[in-house]
Amino acid sequence: MSLRIKANWQRAQLNLQIDTNIPTSGITAIFGRSGCGKTSLLRLIAGIERVKNAEVLFNQQPWQIDSKFEPIERRRIGLVLQQPSLLPHLSVEDNLLYGYKRTPLAERRVHPELIINLLSLSHFLGSDVSTLSGGQQQRVVLGRALLTSPQLLLLDEPFSGLDNQSKAEILPFVREVVERTNIPVLLVTHDTREVEKLADHVVFMENGRLAPPQTIADALHQPFSPLFIGSECASIFVGILQKTDDFGRQKVSSTKNDGCYLWLSQIPTAAVYNTKHGFDSRVRILAKDVGIALAPIPDISIQNQLSATITDINHNENYVLLTLKLEDGQILHSEITAYSFSKLELTFGIKIVAMIKSLALD
Repeated sequence: MSLRIKANWQRAQLNLQIDTNIPTSGITAIFGRSGCGKTSLLRLIAGIERVKNAEVLFNQQPWQIDSKFEPIERRRIGLVLQQPSLLPHLSVEDNLLYGYKRTPLAERRVHPELIINLLSLSHFLGSDVSTLSGGQQQRVVLGRALLTSPQLLLLDEPFSGLDNQSKAEILPFVREVVERTNIPVLLVTHDTREVEKLADHVVFMENGRLAPPQTIADALHQPFSPLFIGSECASIFVGILQKTDDFGRQKVSSTKNDGCYLWLSQIPTAAVYNTKHGFDSRVRILAKDVGIALAPIPDISIQNQLSATITDINHNENYVLLTLKLEDGQILHSEITAYSFSKLELTFGIKIVAMIKSLALD
């Protein structure tokens, strides 16, 4: 199942040339720098703009093709924008229920109890929306959109106005909602961390054109991915979050290899409850925080020492970027100095130990 989009749309200085199929499961990030056409693409998908000769088909439903054009209200789309846009004269509860009450009974698949619990809004229901923080307001907006039981949820830079702490607080709610409701999400963003923490798939956009969709794992495997332009190279370790031990540590274990795990000093910001496994977690690891040893080192404070194989080597002016394959098949990147690379006599295909401080992980 997919979202089929075809368009040739000249808009001001931008020529949107699209001919692609986007996955309609989980969260797909549309990633690109400001001005590349991301918001224009969302307006086309939502039916806010009627573009001549464009085609938009959602899971084979013709939203626009030939002379047929379904307006946004007929497409049953949830839309969350950068600004919260809550109704100031209504309470939190009334804002949440605004779209729900206007959704026909036969189309209601998502109900208030679930969303209020998922988004932890029960303590705010009677509050004036002006008393909420930016992150809390955006949770209300997200809940309001979900309670219309949309076929597709479009998020247009919804966290760009939040500070880092508020953003870190809301990201787990987004993944939890998708896990529990099965509503597909298109997330438009230029923030690498949002993609790394949330996306199942990513589509790169540049100058009005879309690259073919990739899984987030494939996108992060590339050491010179568009995700890392102007940002730090990173990897994502996916595993199951275990209980906190007596020292306040938490273990994230691979589902494929019991011997492949990380110790954390804090709960990762994308820990999401999965009814099958428990808490699925995504741990972001910067390449610069991954050291290399030729063998395990017992008497050292670094607790995370993962066996890996060097699968790619990229030389830069003063450093070397290594691609490492862990025993469970997951990929890490490591950025070390040219001196360290030479001293350790590292080569393609050799086994090493990746060393990562717990305090460096989030």
